[in-house]
Amino acid sequence: MESILNSTKKKLGIAEDYTHFDEGDLIDHINSVFMDLTLLGIGPAEGFIIEDGYANWEDFISNPIQLQAVKSYMFLRVKLLFDPPQQSSVLTAYQEQIKAHEWRLNVVAESIKSE
Repeated sequence: MESILNSTKKKLGIAEDYTHFDEGDLIDHINSVFMDLTLLGIGPAEGFIIEDGYANWEDFISNPIQLQAVKSYMFLRVKLLFDPPQQSSVLTAYQEQIKAHEWRLNVVAESIKSE
């Protein structure tokens, strides 16, 4: 089982044992993205938050297809909040990827609701 916080840190290039940004920055940003995912219809209907490095991706969502898109979406959103790119072209590319993920995640959530 993969930790949400630690896997996000890894994608950001932050060592798992480096905890300086965990409390005030990364956890807050991750929880903000979880709120957006809830609004998109992904994850538990009542919402989801993490408080430390013990929450796993499987605690949030069990569908392996959605999970991969959620991980990518989480990284992109946290990256823009925590360490935004300096080049406007890279920023635009991230924003476009985020929009595409939001659309796809919403389509999947709607299709699951209609089943």
